[in-house]
Amino acid sequence: MDSHGQYEQRVVWAVVGTDIGPLLLAATREGLVNVVFHATDAVRDRALERLASRLGGEPVKEPGSPLLAEAIRQLKAYFAGERQGFELPLDWSLISGFNREVLRELAGGVPYGSVVGYGDLARRVGQPGAAQAVGMAMGANPLPVVVPCHRVVESDGGIGGFGGGVETKRRLLALEGVLPEPLF
Repeated sequence: MDSHGQYEQRVVWAVVGTDIGPLLLAATREGLVNVVFHATDAVRDRALERLASRLGGEPVKEPGSPLLAEAIRQLKAYFAGERQGFELPLDWSLISGFNREVLRELAGGVPYGSVVGYGDLARRVGQPGAAQAVGMAMGANPLPVVVPCHRVVESDGGIGGFGGGVETKRRLLALEGVLPEPLF
């Protein structure tokens, strides 16, 4: 318990090297809670500060934690082309409301190797005309890659934006066979 009699959330984290750069993974007892792109020291430190303020308690570096082991294994298999989906417990506590509803639909309804438009995803959650709000939900996704916001594209065929950068989005879509591999 903290000094106010509240239970602190135990958060463990590790940085994992991938084909798209280092990813910070953080988990609670509930499941994977955060995936952060380009986890350089500065990015990592800001992400850990945000987690501490949002969830309480200081995140602890524990790359061998059982809370992270399966997420690390599945992400490595995904980047090796050996896995097309994730079967992990997820802690949705960093997101709520419309954003959570959209991300849950995305996680369960847009399989590997396919894409969906922002407007189509808005219609799926009963909010036609909320394409921009869907874009905001994608930008707020605390679990990118695992909750595949890279699979959401513009209706006119454009790739759209991406919190990890457009080049990272291209590489993820190429990994899934949606786009050709970059030439260089």
